[in-house]
Formats: sequence, structure tokens, C-alpha cells
Amino acid sequence: MGYRVVVVGATGNVGREMLNILAEREFPCDEIAAVASSRSHGIELEFGETGKMLKVQNIENFDFTGWDIALFAAGSGPTKIYAPKAASQGCIVIDNSSLYRMDPDVPLVVPEVNPEAIDGYKAKNIIANPNCSTAQMVVALKPLHDAAKIKRVVVATYQSVSGAGKEGMDELFVQSRAIFVGDQVEVKKFTKQIAFNVIPHIDVFLDDGSTKEEWKMVAETKKILDPAIKISATCVRVPVFVGHSEAINIEFERELSASQAQDILREAPGVMLIDKREDGGYVTPVECVGDYATFISRVREDPTVDSGLSLWCVSDNLRKGAALNAVQIAELLGRRHLKKG
Repeated sequence: MGYRVVVVGATGNVGREMLNILAEREFPCDEIAAVASSRSHGIELEFGETGKMLKVQNIENFDFTGWDIALFAAGSGPTKIYAPKAASQGCIVIDNSSLYRMDPDVPLVVPEVNPEAIDGYKAKNIIANPNCSTAQMVVALKPLHDAAKIKRVVVATYQSVSGAGKEGMDELFVQSRAIFVGDQVEVKKFTKQIAFNVIPHIDVFLDDGSTKEEWKMVAETKKILDPAIKISATCVRVPVFVGHSEAINIEFERELSASQAQDILREAPGVMLIDKREDGGYVTPVECVGDYATFISRVREDPTVDSGLSLWCVSDNLRKGAALNAVQIAELLGRRHLKKG
């Protein structure tokens, strides 16, 4: 016996990826529904590579009664309206938006990092999925934190345009083509030209000069991993279609050598260590697309502090940063609480 699963926002980048991953991982679905806004009503989507076609249903009149799990990839606006509705009708919501992440009554879960947190879902029948850049970072940090206790993290991100949705991907493509053929470059989605450029600005600016994306990384890491960790983040949009990269510097309470860290990361859940000190002995965003793992490379000691390491972290942001983590939460929910399949 399996689950009845709803994917809300099924026509977007993350929603489509959720459908693909549910099929790839053979999540035990007795029934699956693809739901989106009225604009997408009636569109047909393929459920992974199963050959099964799903007709998109209108969220405005969808009844969640009798459905077990709803994976939301619809953005904060629709989620604010429909997630409480689904939860009140007995359907457990796994939400990919930022709306509930810092709600003290909603668990913020990365299954490889804090699986026990999921037990708090019953307060609101809602579980939050972290920000894409946070998700891959805490997968890398967790085993090292367990080994030597992290005091401080300084991270610079190199985030792909898919993090800004289809409009972001389209803008990179259109601007790149315009530059090649000598046409005028138009800026619509981003604040500056993204083709052949980098933009040190993701989400809105806050009073202290940081952006909301940077604040999310700080606040979410503290909630997921340890509130005592000090974190400084600089989040940058780069002209890459899919795959987020991060340069992470870590200071520990206890000594941890690079070789010890490599041994720990080699065995860590969700991590793939590819770290050869030679040309090409590391992973780039292009190579991580379509993969489940969080890839770690360039592990080395930081001589400027008593016990510090620097490393390079790459992951498919549409997968581990969003859709995969949501499906993993659903799998964890099934193992710990729902007991079907």
C-alpha cells in the first residue's frame, strides 16, 4: 500500500523535478496529482520516464482531503493560501518556499543532517524545505561539526540562474545570444546583465547591508545545525544554468586536519568527495547536474586560524537544493510516521 501524493506548482522547474525524482526513486505512490495555477489547468505532464501522463489540475478548487502528502513548489504567495488549507484537510505539506522555514512550530529538515526534527510536523502538519544554498552547505558541514564542533563559517556562493526560476534561465540564454550576434542586451529579471557577468545580489537588501538570501543561509543553518555557529555569507548570481557552488571556510573548536576531514566526508551521507590535487581533480556545476549528491572538493587547511579548513561544495540546486530534499523528507516521513509502502 502506497501514498496519495500531490505536487503543487508541478509545471515549474522544481515541480517538474519533483515528479522526475518521485519516479526515479520509485516513491510508493498509489496515486499522484499534478496541481498548479489556473493558467496551467489541463496541461499534460509526464510522470518521470514512466510514460504515465498527468493532467494538471487547478489549485483553486483542488480538494486535499484523503491525500497523504503535498509537495509544494509554488512560491510563498500561493503557499500562504493553500498550504494551511491542505494541512487542515489532513494532508501533510512539505513546502519548498521560504514562508515557514523560521516558524518555530514548523520543522526545517535536511534528512542527512537533522532527521529527528521531522517529529515536530504535527504542530501544523507542515514541514519546511530549506533554501537551496543552505541545503547543500549543511550536508557538508554536519559530519565535520560532529567531529570537531564548528565555531564559525564564512561562505561565498556562486548560484546558478535556475535558482531564479525559468525567467532567470531564459534571461541568461537570451542575453548570451544577443551578445554573440551583436544585439542590444536587455535586463529584465536580474538587476544587471547576467550573461558573462556575476551579480553580488540575490533577493532584497536588508538594513544591515546583507541580502535576504544571505540572511536565509545564516538563520536556516543555525536552526538546522546549531544556533551557536557564527556565519557570514556573500551570495552571488553567476552565469550558470543549473548547479550552485560554494567556497566554504570553517573554523573549529577542536583540531581537524584536511586528511581527517577527507576521511569523514568520504563516509558522510549525501556527500561525494572528489578531491584530487591535480588538474580537473574537482567537481564543477556542469558535472553535478542531474545527480543526487553534494560534491566536495579542494579540502585544505587554513593556516590563518588555529583549526580551520577551506573547501569547495557543488550541488544541483534543483535537486538537492529543492526537489530531491523534499522527496527525501517524504521518504523520511514515511519511515518514521506514516508506515506505508
